[in-house]
Amino acid sequence: MNAHVPTDSLVEVTLERDGVAVLTMRDAAGKNAFSRAFAAALTRALEDLGRRADVRACVIAGLPEVFSAGGDRDVLLGLADGTIAPYDLLLTRALLEVPVPTIAAMAGPAVGGGLVFGLACDMVVMARESRYGLNFMDLGFTPGMGATRLVQFAFGEYVGAEMLLGGQYFRGEQLAGRGQINAVVPRAEVLPRALDIAARIADKPRAALLLLKRALALPRRRAFEEARTVESMMHEVCFADPETVARIRTNYGPGQGG
Repeated sequence: MNAHVPTDSLVEVTLERDGVAVLTMRDAAGKNAFSRAFAAALTRALEDLGRRADVRACVIAGLPEVFSAGGDRDVLLGLADGTIAPYDLLLTRALLEVPVPTIAAMAGPAVGGGLVFGLACDMVVMARESRYGLNFMDLGFTPGMGATRLVQFAFGEYVGAEMLLGGQYFRGEQLAGRGQINAVVPRAEVLPRALDIAARIADKPRAALLLLKRALALPRRRAFEEARTVESMMHEVCFADPETVARIRTNYGPGQGG
């Protein structure tokens, strides 16, 4: 089964197998950075998936060359000048609230909020060759989107601290065995591995899956809400600093994200 479900030009949803949906982020021009338009399209697609009775598992994928470049420059400057409130960026929550199990197929690199978005899935498959990092502090501001807790869930406190404080990037092969990631495989095998995991899950009764998914995701959902409270406070302080705005304007280049 391979049925295309019309959504938005920036996001594509395909029913690959019985009960398995694949949501693919396709903003090639923006490198899947979370602009307002892209974030809105992605949120709508996630909400629509949550209402589909024929879906029992969902794979979240990006482009082969990039999973997501994180927050885009206009959004970050909007946060800095106060035209966008920190709580307006709730993509992580939208993904956490998808009622069926989700699997991130992170074949391409993921940066900043793009990496955090993938880590909000219930399961994660990464590529050995791709780089993953959190460059919030390099751009001059504290992490957001629940990063301060979700990164620790995925990689542990110490590796998480290195990524968050120092902006350290790791190739997938360096992260293998260092955290809670389900699989780190060659890039070409990322999507097939995620689909295999999803197919095994989709074989189970949907009602039972929804109950177990909610129970298993509860610790991460609580951690996310706690993180968002703290991160919002840090953002209010950080984005009030002129140095933060100047640093975003000068250091935010193509391919970077927060």
